[in-house]
Amino acid sequence: MNSSDTDQHWMLYAMQLAAKAEAAGEVPVGAVLVKDGQVLGEGWNLSICRHDPTAHAEMQAIRQAGLVLKNYRMLDCTLYVTLEPCAMCAGALVHSRVQRLVFGATDLKAGACGSVFDIVRHPQLNHQLEVCGGVLAEDCARQLSDFFKKRRAEQKALKLQKNAEQTEMTQPQISATADTGDAAS
Repeated sequence: MNSSDTDQHWMLYAMQLAAKAEAAGEVPVGAVLVKDGQVLGEGWNLSICRHDPTAHAEMQAIRQAGLVLKNYRMLDCTLYVTLEPCAMCAGALVHSRVQRLVFGATDLKAGACGSVFDIVRHPQLNHQLEVCGGVLAEDCARQLSDFFKKRRAEQKALKLQKNAEQTEMTQPQISATADTGDAAS
């Protein structure tokens, strides 16, 4: 497999992990850390379930790989993730010395690997990563946008249901024996 095929293979794997996040009600982001074709760690977003703002997919994969390697350094490793990492995850990638980052969709609001910031290639830091963004970008972006469309539709349906219930409770009850307007003589 050439590097483009390899990147697509692992991004598809990361997308499967993102589907696990979605099944758990989380934002569908998946990540896998690979060295020499072997998975060292994988993860998906768990921030909501774990009540932990650091439980991003990338952090899960890095933590798992550290245990496998018995080392906090991920030398000669590549992280594949469906969404461009945030500042927290980008910092963890630098500290863990991941060699290469491959991401799918860009994050124009919080991306820290080229979109908003570029922490992973900042020249003043003691380590910079090789970055390849946009691998299966449309598929990764669609996975996210479909999730948010579905979530908005569910929230709208709940709001409409709640409004209907409130309206039902506040409307006066009309009695079955209501006056019909006929005068009895």
